[in-house]
Amino acid sequence: MKKNIWRNIRKVWALLGLCIIGWMWFTFQAQHVDASIFESDTTLEVTASDDLISFTPKEGFDKVLLFYPGGMVAPEAYAPLCRQIAESGCQVQLIKMPWRLATKGYNKPKELDLLADTTFEYILAGHSQGAKMAAQFVYENPSLIDKLILIGTTHPRDINLSSIGLPIMKISGTNDGIASMEKVLENKPKLPEHTRFVTIEGANHSQFGHYGFQFGDDKADISREEQQKQVVEYIQAFILNQPMAAQ
Repeated sequence: MKKNIWRNIRKVWALLGLCIIGWMWFTFQAQHVDASIFESDTTLEVTASDDLISFTPKEGFDKVLLFYPGGMVAPEAYAPLCRQIAESGCQVQLIKMPWRLATKGYNKPKELDLLADTTFEYILAGHSQGAKMAAQFVYENPSLIDKLILIGTTHPRDINLSSIGLPIMKISGTNDGIASMEKVLENKPKLPEHTRFVTIEGANHSQFGHYGFQFGDDKADISREEQQKQVVEYIQAFILNQPMAAQ
């Protein structure tokens, strides 16, 4: 009898696990992303492959931003953000990860030879798990990246970047239920003193991308449009070495 009970319990847990994974796969799809985001115009050339979605300024550029999506999130969910960044004159390469997991594909910049042209300035950015693995890439390859941007993450947590010299910016939201401000500050000593910490009032975790509400997150007090507008402004100022608003 007991064996049958435990067998049934295991089946229920397995079914529950599959339901959660299925729900995550669905809610982490790109949502409310207009098809025009993926179309070229007079200023940007937009291309897509199995590995990348690229936003390339037509008038030339000297900076390349590589973006790592959050775990399980469809890369297209970050296309609106990446396109807006590219409009500042910076090429943006939105990287598609195996199984939508940056943990499985964070070495793609080297595998795809995206860092070969040493005349460019390379900025590595990521959201959530993507930010964690962007930090890991810099930890393992400090000479390949010129600037690092961490969005909506408590990392670095398991590595220490405090002695690294490259410019770093960390963007957080006061309503982020996944990467709480408490945990962000707890790991602050693992980043160098020159790190720029940016806090967006009312921003949550899910609205850093265009996907569904993430389990465990808090409700945002600002719109997705306003949240991403501020993210773009901070990133553009950072990559162009411009002053930022006081935090």
